[in-house]
Amino acid sequence: MSENLCAVDAEATSLSVVYHGETMRFHAIWLRDNAQDEHTRVGGSGQRLLTLTDIPNNTRIASAHISGERLLVTFSPDHYQTQYDLAWLRQHRYDKVAYRSAPWVASTIETWNHDRQASLVVGDWRQMTAQPKAKADWLACFLCDGFGVINVGDTRDGALHEVIAQFGYVRETNYGSLFNVRTEVNPSNLAFTGLGLQAHTDNPYRDPVPTVQILYCLENSAAGGENMLVDGFACALRLYQETPEYFEVLSRYCARFEYVEKGNTILRSKRPMIELCADNQIRAIRFNNRSFAAPVDVPFEQMETYYAAYRAFAKIIDDPTMEISFKLNPGECFLVDNTRVLHARKGYSGSGNRWLQGAYADIDGFRSTYDVLEEAV
Repeated sequence: MSENLCAVDAEATSLSVVYHGETMRFHAIWLRDNAQDEHTRVGGSGQRLLTLTDIPNNTRIASAHISGERLLVTFSPDHYQTQYDLAWLRQHRYDKVAYRSAPWVASTIETWNHDRQASLVVGDWRQMTAQPKAKADWLACFLCDGFGVINVGDTRDGALHEVIAQFGYVRETNYGSLFNVRTEVNPSNLAFTGLGLQAHTDNPYRDPVPTVQILYCLENSAAGGENMLVDGFACALRLYQETPEYFEVLSRYCARFEYVEKGNTILRSKRPMIELCADNQIRAIRFNNRSFAAPVDVPFEQMETYYAAYRAFAKIIDDPTMEISFKLNPGECFLVDNTRVLHARKGYSGSGNRWLQGAYADIDGFRSTYDVLEEAV
């Protein structure tokens, strides 16, 4: 095993650590701000006890050395002493971060297309509720793929709330804590008809959008009505590969979305169809032809290009090679990351019954549940 070494730079503003053959660099101010001791953070929650202005502006490294698996540091001018776990430092290293000019997705997710159909797995609800590992495994797939299917086996009205409660919390909207998806007379939303629906993300007119959607099947004897899923991140990356100029305008200029229910609800938002982080990581997709409002944030010189890009993106989303499809049986449900995965529905006939219930949640609860389970398991 290679020796762990530490060296402080000449100005004492940073240090370098050789840990198991890897060289890592950290600034003095970063180390002081991210100390893990009881004087800097609350045990358990890890919340900081200090503000940045409590730390001297001219913080330097007075001394530093390695003892076993820990780095011991003394800072000046306040002579503060603390220590760091070397494995924690390797996990939080930042000296390899580089700006990426091309769009990218987080390493924790996998993009997919129609090929994902062959490995579609339906989670077993009884196992998930009885075995923490089974629940953690399903959540790991959900967070990686952006969707998951579960066979609950319960066809009670409102059973979807019990599913959400296993992972997070219901996000109540103007549709209530749940909504019914079935044919209605004079529907307020096209989702409540037998028409087919283009792949879309839900509620792009809301700010913030619900980040998880669940659709739960109670009855499904109508012909047709298959559900389809499309990985919006995969579509965005394909658009970039085929026509970078189109990707650029859809990620630079804001689309507008709107939903109006007279006398009850008016919802409007302004966001790009393809939203990027500052480092070009793809953050979210917003695509919904039904609620797309007149775009007014695109320069005149770019509007034709914008519409060409919108059309090209829609064609990729509609491409059968990008989708997976399945027909839910009563007692089954699927959940999607509504910032990434678009869902669609094929049209269905007026004979038979098709009754799904939908609800919204937020993905932070799902991530928290997964992290807690992983730590415990």
